[in-house]
Amino acid sequence: MTVRTTQRVSIFPLAGALLFPRLSLPLHIFEPRYCAMISDSLARDRRIGMIQPRSEDLVPELFEIGCVGRISAVEALDDGRYNIVLEGIARFRIHRELDAATPFRQVEAIFDCLPDDPGETLPHILRADFEGEAKRFADARGIQLDWDALTSLDDETLINASAQVAPFDIASKQALLEAPTLIDRADLLVQLLRFFREQGEGDSRATLQ
Repeated sequence: MTVRTTQRVSIFPLAGALLFPRLSLPLHIFEPRYCAMISDSLARDRRIGMIQPRSEDLVPELFEIGCVGRISAVEALDDGRYNIVLEGIARFRIHRELDAATPFRQVEAIFDCLPDDPGETLPHILRADFEGEAKRFADARGIQLDWDALTSLDDETLINASAQVAPFDIASKQALLEAPTLIDRADLLVQLLRFFREQGEGDSRATLQ
């Protein structure tokens, strides 16, 4: 029987913001409760968990899967706000939410429940499918991209960074985060790019739900 260890994680629920292992995410922190979270994190292990909320409620229900990151760069502003850069470490699954006295939410998280292979690569045909669909999507949306720079990226960076910035609805972005492997994520990303291009919109007005 496998015994999985859990860790306490302070979480930052933010719709549309995905973090992946080995990718960075710049954030501007201005709400007092999350400024307190950053101060607490800097005093401890510099780690916070990014996760998407399921609703816009004041205390929203959360998706189960998120990604913990380490604060690799921080700018403390005079008015108490922060500019930070998070470096993704590992995806996690929420085991339970803790009854914390802090103004920010904390969870007990499981970290060894999702695969993470930093050396995973894509079949050549899948990478070609993605690049072709991405170009068609960008052309349809009038998005200007540096294709030479994009095509020079390794498979993991290309797919995860594209999932991170793609203008999809929350549920679609969550599905990308939860995709078990890089190949699964790339295949789903191709489907989503095609779907939103054919719908003529790439935001929350179109959804796969």
